[in-house]
Amino acid sequence: MWKRFIVFIAVLFLLPGVFTFGAEKTCDRACLENYIDRYLDAMKDNNPSLDLFTRDCKFTENGAQLPLGGEGLWYSMTGRANYKFYIPDIETRQIAYIGTVKEAGGPARNGQPAKETISAVSIRLKIDDNGKICEAEQLVMRPELNLFAAEETEETKETEGAEAAGPPKMLPTGEAIDKMGAPHPVYMEAIPEKERMSREELVKVANYYFEGGQRIDGKVYYPFTDDCERFENGMQTTQTNCKEQFESGQLKDIISRIRDRRFVAVDRERGIVFAFCFFDHVKINWTWEISELFKIENGLIRRIEAAFLRCPYGMNSGWSTYQQTMSEEIQSIH
Repeated sequence: MWKRFIVFIAVLFLLPGVFTFGAEKTCDRACLENYIDRYLDAMKDNNPSLDLFTRDCKFTENGAQLPLGGEGLWYSMTGRANYKFYIPDIETRQIAYIGTVKEAGGPARNGQPAKETISAVSIRLKIDDNGKICEAEQLVMRPELNLFAAEETEETKETEGAEAAGPPKMLPTGEAIDKMGAPHPVYMEAIPEKERMSREELVKVANYYFEGGQRIDGKVYYPFTDDCERFENGMQTTQTNCKEQFESGQLKDIISRIRDRRFVAVDRERGIVFAFCFFDHVKINWTWEISELFKIENGLIRRIEAAFLRCPYGMNSGWSTYQQTMSEEIQSIH
């Protein structure tokens, strides 16, 4: 009996991604990353098993609460693509993720099967005391789809040819992020243990970016390194660097309000903060639903990556009260 017990303990010790729940409630980096992998596998197979999820697991996609399974990306995902960026938060047992997936791209036409497309996803999972996913939220950035497209004729071929001769179009978000291949190596660099900031300190630095983006007036603190770069939807959007772009006033009066700033995952070991929020453009009734992450070193933002989509003006995340939705205050999600 004792021999069996000792062997059992030894096996648990050797398992990668050691995790314990109950009294200690810990789940390390590998453990949390494994939850993302299992979640994506479950979604591809449309299998919201109670082995992985709580019975009352809350699920949202693009701000709308949906049944867990059978709808949204759970209905249409066919596989994973190339890009995979994990942001584990060991202190709160949450994990965020930006990646790409394959998705059935619409109805079959002309006797041909539906074309597979690449979509970008931003995900947050919360793990409960029993080791099950109790909260799942995701943004899905899909390519545009025209459900009423006419069947191909000689006339439509000529029209498409004329469009192709015009200015080049931007890649859809999923394709652009997928083309990046992998997160930039700087994100994988660990911060020396003695130099690691607290969760609250890292969130405060990341929030300066939102404060600066909303109030381009030269009076806001811009904590950027001289080589800071920003990528949005897979495209570089800094011509020089972040600091010069903000201090030059290039972005002045573009963003009216940055609200519902939910900081949902902080990787203290690597100095990465992940947040969801909304950018409002009041003059044109336009809102972006944003997922954004920041690499922070020595109190300065070194690199930024965002994935976002347009949503109805004034949209709610599905996780906030009205007061929180309209607030510009920090919400540190535990």
